[in-house]
Amino acid sequence: MTDQNKLPLETDSQTDALIAELHNLAPHIFSEGKVDFAKLQAALSEYIDTNPERYGLSWAGKRDAFRNVQVPSVATLRPQPEESVNWDSTENLIIEGDNLEVLKLLQKPYHGKVKMIYIDPPYNTGNEFIYPDNFHEGLDDYLRYTQQLSEEGTATSTNKDTSGRYHSNWLNMMYPRLFLARNLLKEDGVIFVSIDDHEVHNLRMLMDEVFGDESFIGCFTYRRRQRADNRNQSNVSPDHEYVFAYARRETRFNGRQVDITKYSNPDNDPRGVWSSIDLSGLATKEQRPNLHYDIIDPETGLSYPPNPNRGWSKSRAVVETMIAEGRVLFPKLPTGRPREKKFLADLKSDVTGFSTWLDSQDVGFSTDGTREVTELLGYRAFDFPKSLGLLKTLTEQAVSQDDIVLDFFAGSGTTAHAVLELNQEDGGTRKFILVQLPEKNESPQFPTIAHVTRERVRRVIEKLKSGDDAQLALESKPKQDLGFRAFNLDTSNFKIWRTDNAPESAEQLAEQLSLYTDNVQADRSDQDRLYELVLKSGRPLSARVKKLDVGQHAAFDVCDGELLICLEPHLERDTLRALFARKPQMVLCLDTAFDGNDALKTNAVLEAQSHGVTFKTV
Repeated sequence: MTDQNKLPLETDSQTDALIAELHNLAPHIFSEGKVDFAKLQAALSEYIDTNPERYGLSWAGKRDAFRNVQVPSVATLRPQPEESVNWDSTENLIIEGDNLEVLKLLQKPYHGKVKMIYIDPPYNTGNEFIYPDNFHEGLDDYLRYTQQLSEEGTATSTNKDTSGRYHSNWLNMMYPRLFLARNLLKEDGVIFVSIDDHEVHNLRMLMDEVFGDESFIGCFTYRRRQRADNRNQSNVSPDHEYVFAYARRETRFNGRQVDITKYSNPDNDPRGVWSSIDLSGLATKEQRPNLHYDIIDPETGLSYPPNPNRGWSKSRAVVETMIAEGRVLFPKLPTGRPREKKFLADLKSDVTGFSTWLDSQDVGFSTDGTREVTELLGYRAFDFPKSLGLLKTLTEQAVSQDDIVLDFFAGSGTTAHAVLELNQEDGGTRKFILVQLPEKNESPQFPTIAHVTRERVRRVIEKLKSGDDAQLALESKPKQDLGFRAFNLDTSNFKIWRTDNAPESAEQLAEQLSLYTDNVQADRSDQDRLYELVLKSGRPLSARVKKLDVGQHAAFDVCDGELLICLEPHLERDTLRALFARKPQMVLCLDTAFDGNDALKTNAVLEAQSHGVTFKTV
């Protein structure tokens, strides 16, 4: 069997994917399989900037940070049914592990499928960094600093502002994660990133670089603190935070519902309820001379000149028509200003724009987030989580009722809480994916932040199940997904040949080859292996899985027959034929199950082709 019939256990190379896309779009820039830079320059002509001095963001370690994106992952996500809620039916996920490695693993099954990403990353205030000091972590580093390998863990490293690479360290951490996150967004997807004054300037430039400055939607600002902080030597209290929003492509927020309480009909106008609207414009006379004229009250003859800095919002002809139709309200005093009589029935839309100034009544304060977690868990298990109101507000604006929401700096799990409550309120079927590093926690009950994440979501689910009006609220709505599947990052369930640890002698090579004759890790379960193959084949971790009897053997039906996986240690031709006869898109088996029978493998490939089935082994 050739390598093309083997399922790759490494994640796809981002460079290979880019090269393939370039080859598809512009095959003429290639020469003997390589990009010919001279041809590329000729094709792009004036779009090539050869000036050594150009606008952009650069920092120490940027090249290595990008290489981090290109290094494939050989890890997997192991299922934790015992940590889950409603494992068999839920489509929600909570993943414990380093988010860079996890984002690489999610590239294939979730590419272009996530509608909204929200992250609340470390603000680089000096004590929230829990990554190795070189920020070039991979799977081995992750296992080491979570003390799953024998070397001393490094999960307590920080990024002090006395470091010569203080801002660079933060950028090196953020850059590869944002790069990979962009790939997961749908074409109309949006990403929200919370930040404060420490790195707001660098984040804006970094987001411009990764997403393109044309993808900037807005910088939302809100008040995080109810009272001024008197501890600062400057006597200046930083009471606000920011949320940057960028789109994958052009997107549109849901907006705010028009406040109909502002409409009434005190004069019994037969056209219905109306509201008094400002007639002022936004342009000077130099900018829009046609909007600068006097409005004359036909009953009193009084003339009202425009504001010289703003003018009117409508032309003279339009205003004269409005006056004739009784749509202009003239003031009782000569010092007043004419206003528009706007009828509710004439509104073209029942929504208005969504302000970048977030109202504290809607999004809450930092203390609200702390109180929400404390009330659920019984004590202060997490410092200053984002408030439920903030996440519900952002999710309501950006997400439809059946979309996926991802948070890969999940913290206490506010994002999942928001999704679950919104679904309960409007009958939506939004799904969430949370990723949280098992950062050490002081609580013996919840030894890591990942424990806090899962427990908060469990308690939210129980609360939603037991609410007095929960059943009444859902009588006419779809059954809610009140659960989650838990996974944790770990090494592959299969032995993977690593070129960075190649044997030095022929004897060592022979010994190494003998160890890889059976590539299945004996200490892992069939469920571990099953979900690694689901993930590596590009199917979602929420996929429905059913066990099948195929002749004398068992197999797993994934995604309603789309994928069949057989993990039996030994296979016969009849079993393979029975699998192919079901006409799935793909059949996956263990390579060792053929017991070295190359003829059987070759015949299996040919028979699969005759059924239009892709057959691969691992």
